[in-house]
Amino acid sequence: MKGIILAGGNGRRLSPITDVTNKHLLPVYDKPMIFFPLNTLLQTGIKDILIVTGKEYAGGFLKILGSGRKFGCRFTFEVQEEAGGIAHALLLAEEFVDGGDCAVILGDNIYEDNLAAEVNHFNSGAHVFLKELQDAKRFGVAEIKGNKIISIEEKPLEPKSNLAVTGFYIYDSEVFKIIKTLKPSGRGELEITDVNNYYVGKGKMSYSVLNGNWTDAGTFESLYRANTIAREISIAQNRNHRDLNVIESPAKRDEAIPSVNK
Repeated sequence: MKGIILAGGNGRRLSPITDVTNKHLLPVYDKPMIFFPLNTLLQTGIKDILIVTGKEYAGGFLKILGSGRKFGCRFTFEVQEEAGGIAHALLLAEEFVDGGDCAVILGDNIYEDNLAAEVNHFNSGAHVFLKELQDAKRFGVAEIKGNKIISIEEKPLEPKSNLAVTGFYIYDSEVFKIIKTLKPSGRGELEITDVNNYYVGKGKMSYSVLNGNWTDAGTFESLYRANTIAREISIAQNRNHRDLNVIESPAKRDEAIPSVNK
């Protein structure tokens, strides 16, 4: 399976801090924002990754990411000439995917969960990841009946559930044929919700509900929340690494304990 990070758009909701750089290059706690969706893909074992971004700041992504060697993967870059929506950006990956399956993540999404199991057990159709939120109506909202999604409504005024569709999607190769049949929405974009509802209508959509923290980072409030989640993840990782070092080095255990208790 190949991975795709969609990191285009103009980030108007974060102006003026996005007036001179792409949103996905902004710092989130101790890393550039794009490092977080990248890490989510790397955790699944995906090594071949396409970055889709706008032409104005494409050089910034190349500078900070390079070829992918330092991350243990390989990057390909594609330029989205104009903002046309998530589905429009995904269509640029058709040649890269080359008839296989793909895992697609939005470049401003931060996940605490490891999503490797769902990626590695994917067979066909589509799979989305849901998160229970009080403000789910800011996103696409999934309506569940039994153990199936029966509809996804984009930013509903009266949501039928509190399950938001987050920005990680797994698709089979049919996704590109579907996108080519779409018509622009009222805001002039090809909507990923229309893609997902096609799979729903065909009975080919599965889902998982996230346990850990998740957020996007497209507004100032969600960017603040992203920094908080990223800090918690970093602290937990450092703690686990420290504990692992103690376990692996029994001779140093007596030295480590006093320093923790100080």
